[in-house]
Amino acid sequence: MAHGRTNPLNAHHDDAPLTFGIEEEFLLLHPETSRPAPQAPLVLRTAAPAAPAAGTLTEEITRFQLEAATPVCRSADQAHHHLAAARHALAEAAQRQGLGLAAVGCAPYGTPVPLPLADKPRYRRISDRFGGLVESHTVCGCHVHIGMPDLPTALAVSNHLRPHLPALLSVSANSPFYQGRDTGHASWRNILWSRLPSSGPPPLYRTPDDYHHAVDALLDGGAALDPGMVYWFIRPAPRLPTLEIRVADVAATAEEALLIALLVRGLATAALQAIADDRPAAEVPDRVLRLALWRAAHDGLEGNGVDTTTGTLTPARALLDRMVKAALPGLDACGDTAVVTGLVDRLLRCGSGAHRQRAAHAREGRISDVTALLVEQTRAPLPA
Repeated sequence: MAHGRTNPLNAHHDDAPLTFGIEEEFLLLHPETSRPAPQAPLVLRTAAPAAPAAGTLTEEITRFQLEAATPVCRSADQAHHHLAAARHALAEAAQRQGLGLAAVGCAPYGTPVPLPLADKPRYRRISDRFGGLVESHTVCGCHVHIGMPDLPTALAVSNHLRPHLPALLSVSANSPFYQGRDTGHASWRNILWSRLPSSGPPPLYRTPDDYHHAVDALLDGGAALDPGMVYWFIRPAPRLPTLEIRVADVAATAEEALLIALLVRGLATAALQAIADDRPAAEVPDRVLRLALWRAAHDGLEGNGVDTTTGTLTPARALLDRMVKAALPGLDACGDTAVVTGLVDRLLRCGSGAHRQRAAHAREGRISDVTALLVEQTRAPLPA
């Protein structure tokens, strides 16, 4: 999956919309027990050959998890086609093994230990180095890649995107249950992931040297084995000419994944215009941004968030409206405005992924009802 604007295989005119790609991570669950199932290699063997439109289907760090990555995308329709195809292929293959494919930030009953790691030396090294923290890897996110011409541009765009990370998290919040109980957080995945020493919001960069020094500090201090373990919520992708935004829970539906990706592309496009106009990025202090991210993980879309410009509590839906307004010049330039506004309206009508899980649980108090919802909506459209 290569998303670079300068990649000769994907070259296009500078005034064309930014290329983008989406990675989604999923869990395999036993429908009867709601427990994770370590059958990812078997499911992949049957899914991949039959899914040419699904992009790249791969394993993740544990045998509970699967990942789907779209090819390079240039339009909303193209991205949605690949997202839906991947979910269908994996869900069909899982069903043939008597399992459910679940788009959820973390397993509602948690994951058993010792973890069944995928058979890769790097994963074993991560487990050896970080011990119990490897549990923080058994979560599922939605990662959006935006093609960038060079590292300085990517870092400048990262600065402009930092203030919007909490709103993106609240939109995607999709993991309220863990260890069989409601955690009181809409995104428990974010809490688990934030325990890792190389996770969290990215630094504010003055120069590319700031980025290199920050990465070197993580590597020298042992917080990351390699650049691939620099887990900031925005980062230049280690092996692709892209900027990777990785704050979101895996989306409950393909349409919500598309919404997240289009919002990110709109914000990045607007950021490029701001950079061209010499308009500086808002310098949100790290302490304010971390507070806002925690509040977004706690409340999700249905509660309050922290306004990163004032530090005050503000309804999360108002912060979503502000983010859409900030992205609007980019959405217009990419032709995505109608799609995004329509998807936002649908999301607000049916509630976030976390809200829908809690509603399913409230009916009978059963985690199995949550699992049934997750498996159903992973391949179903977002209600109109």
